[in-house]
Amino acid sequence: MNATVFISTTGNGLARAERSADGGWLVESILESQKVSSLAADPHNPGVVYAGTQGNGLLRSDDSGKTWRPAGMSGYIVKSIAVSPAEPDLIYAGTKPPLIFVSRDGGKNWTELESFRQMRRWWWLQPAELPPITYIQSIALSPTNPQVIVAGLEACGVFRSLDSGRTWTGHMKGSVRDCHTMTFHAMNGDWVYEAGGTGAGVSFSRDAGATWTQPGTGLDRRYGWTCAADPARPEVWYASLSPLGRFPNMAPLAHVDGEANAHIFRRTGDAPWEKLGGGLPQPLNYMAYALLTDPTAPGHLYAGLSNGDVWHTADYGDTWQQLPFNLGGIHRSLIML
Repeated sequence: MNATVFISTTGNGLARAERSADGGWLVESILESQKVSSLAADPHNPGVVYAGTQGNGLLRSDDSGKTWRPAGMSGYIVKSIAVSPAEPDLIYAGTKPPLIFVSRDGGKNWTELESFRQMRRWWWLQPAELPPITYIQSIALSPTNPQVIVAGLEACGVFRSLDSGRTWTGHMKGSVRDCHTMTFHAMNGDWVYEAGGTGAGVSFSRDAGATWTQPGTGLDRRYGWTCAADPARPEVWYASLSPLGRFPNMAPLAHVDGEANAHIFRRTGDAPWEKLGGGLPQPLNYMAYALLTDPTAPGHLYAGLSNGDVWHTADYGDTWQQLPFNLGGIHRSLIML
């Protein structure tokens, strides 16, 4: 296992777990006075991490999350952050209301992509939180072409740009309109993956987001939250899903701690989805809000649950072990360094 630091949003600041030389883990709470909603690590600068807050813009850490400083966008609710793997210092941030900003100097200066503002429609609303206006839930950046961006909105669609955000196309037919997580493959810029709350709960693209498919065969639940793909085999990918809500309130069970009734699934090529066990609780009573792969370790996958537990597999999800620490909560972002 290569991971030495995990950082999660807990709903009230951050939790940070660091592995010591003797293999033990130290967990500490950070930024307890801040409401942090999103996290992203810089693939070009080890130790650099960005955090999006609920009203105080962006924060930046240069020491793997130990200390933080402002990084612009003061006053904005930053719901998503993406750091380009293809171009150093290129960062995108998505907000509520649904706006997208770009920095080309590591967060020193920010510019709104006004072309995306022009895409907004009066009916862009969502039921997840008040006020009901939607927000940029996820931004995915191509690992090979810095001009390709795919952005997903809560309940309102998936949008694509091929020119660094100067123009946009959306909603991309076949993708999940209620986007929760969207990610490119770590190395292959043709593959994009999505998990969301409508349709099959998952979708993917093999042509950099131009066309999308929702492969539902093998899934016995349809409320998807997160997804990830093996770094060496883009045809192997994973998703966490739970059932839709029960009558009368219809709230998604994923967000009811102790009652998520969720599973992690694996898909290989065009085969049906497989439900993963191998030591994982069956079902997961706490939603897997995070699935993380290690670009240097094919077959390895980490699952972060809403109660703060983190599980690890080294064999593509066949067998799992729980890591010996608890973050106190993962609501709903987790990164590893």
